[in-house]
Amino acid sequence: MPAKSALSPSPARLLGSLLPFWVVAAESAGEASGAGAGLFPAEKEAVRTAGPGRQADFTAGRLCARAALARLGVTAAPILPGPAGEPQWPAEVTGSITHCAGYRACAVALTTDVTAIGIDAEPGESLPAGLLEAVATPPERARIAQLSAAVPAVPWDRLLFSAKESACKLWYPLTGQWPALHDVAASLVAGGTFTVRMRGAGPEACPSPESRIKGRWVARGGLIVTAITWPSPASADPPGRAR
Repeated sequence: MPAKSALSPSPARLLGSLLPFWVVAAESAGEASGAGAGLFPAEKEAVRTAGPGRQADFTAGRLCARAALARLGVTAAPILPGPAGEPQWPAEVTGSITHCAGYRACAVALTTDVTAIGIDAEPGESLPAGLLEAVATPPERARIAQLSAAVPAVPWDRLLFSAKESACKLWYPLTGQWPALHDVAASLVAGGTFTVRMRGAGPEACPSPESRIKGRWVARGGLIVTAITWPSPASADPPGRAR
């Protein structure tokens, strides 16, 4: 077993309202410290050449994953990066990890309940100048302008970016393809939800490439967190439905 770290992931507080009840989440806040502490040897090797910041984020994310898996009843095991940097989960588990300055989180579920999960955390501030044009289509930018006028407290451009990032994390394990952000059409709703349409070939379970998938978001405590799920074929619930 890896050594215990001083960083102690806690049950999700931001994520708890965003995910279906069969998804288990854990998060930690504050400065990520103790890079490498608590990792399995194979995980340490995976980030051996990375810089200190990347190692600290990787460690904090894996500790959140370890805590979430334990709550799911899954034995701890190395969670190594895959071809696109995605976490490779134990058999019969799917999940997603995210981190930004001062915050890390993980959400996991059994594949009998959920086929894929995408979560993303961002600082609660506007995108750097010029980035929105690279992320959003003209209709999306028009919608952001409307929402910004109505609810100026929310950085809607950053929220759009986060929603698309979550959708990409969901889509990769379903298709093996990482979409460009312009291939994700996102529609934000002020009440805490969003929908996305993924352009291009989808999974067999997807009725069409233009199917809408519903996600949820929260902006609180200087953070934006988004989440989206794809239920297993055995689930009766449509994609993205939270309870």
